[in-house]
Amino acid sequence: MYNFQSDYLEGCAPEILEEIIKNNYKQVTGYGLDEYSNEAKTLIKKALKREDVDIHLLPGGTPCNILAISSALRPHEAVVAAKTGHIAVHETGAIEATGHKIIEIEHRDGKVDPKALIEVLEKHNDEHMVKPKMLFISNPTELGTIYNLEEIRLLKEICKRYNLYFYMDGARLANALAFKENDLKLEDIPNYLDCFYIGGTKNGALLGEALVIVNDELKQDFRHQIKQKGQMLAKGRVIGLSFKTLFENNLYLKLAKHANKIADALRYVFEALKIPFYVESPTNQIFVILDNDVIKKLQTKCEFIVWEAYDNNRSVCRFVTSWATKEEAVLEFAQDLREFLK
Repeated sequence: MYNFQSDYLEGCAPEILEEIIKNNYKQVTGYGLDEYSNEAKTLIKKALKREDVDIHLLPGGTPCNILAISSALRPHEAVVAAKTGHIAVHETGAIEATGHKIIEIEHRDGKVDPKALIEVLEKHNDEHMVKPKMLFISNPTELGTIYNLEEIRLLKEICKRYNLYFYMDGARLANALAFKENDLKLEDIPNYLDCFYIGGTKNGALLGEALVIVNDELKQDFRHQIKQKGQMLAKGRVIGLSFKTLFENNLYLKLAKHANKIADALRYVFEALKIPFYVESPTNQIFVILDNDVIKKLQTKCEFIVWEAYDNNRSVCRFVTSWATKEEAVLEFAQDLREFLK
């Protein structure tokens, strides 16, 4: 049985595992102050072409979101996100649990609709409502779509006009950057975002994400926030070694390019068999509409996510490829799907 459920099902890229084993017996400082973490931060700053950012290596995406959002907002302030945003639907109320409301707005294929954003900002105009203070986006979005440079610029202009922090969840950022037609580069992001994270867990790291704080207002006492919220690993070396290796020899983008390439092959299978797409997503997440009886048959051979009902007889399904997905899995899947469509 092959598995297209997600892109963090395998352990880690072999290059990272080799580094962990090679340095296993070396004693280093704990709590993310080790030499590997420091080197990783240096490499990330070089890739960003920015020396004035703070970088914190954290164990996962939800901790990044909780820390970035809750530490930036005052008690009466809220974060704005698309209705499909990760913090709105897939984090068990983690942000609300910190006392901050999420204002959900309409989207365009998972991307924040600028018009809807302005409308909600204009409506929240007095002290009887929470005050919007941060815009949250994911890139790629929950639907696998990506923001181009002009879309990021437009959202930044709105944030500046309404005095909002601009924050990006980058769990799969590598897949957006690796898309050959994308005009957004890694070094562009600090020019527009106040804070964002570079995902490792879903791109070959054993675990971890790199949270990048650009805005000086958000930097103060951040390690205190990390410790207080239980996200400071004693063995921070594991994340440090992961990101050190990812940003050596461009491995970070190489792994994402592989995931996207395999996704393209899988996408071609659906196109050839005239399976309709739910949304046009150019990254490693593919959303298609399948008959429910075909889904049941496929589930005997393959694991994937049944996203939501489309109508009485069909459902939207998500297929995800990873840095480690082999072409053989796509060929086997194609053969099974052809058989089940007869």
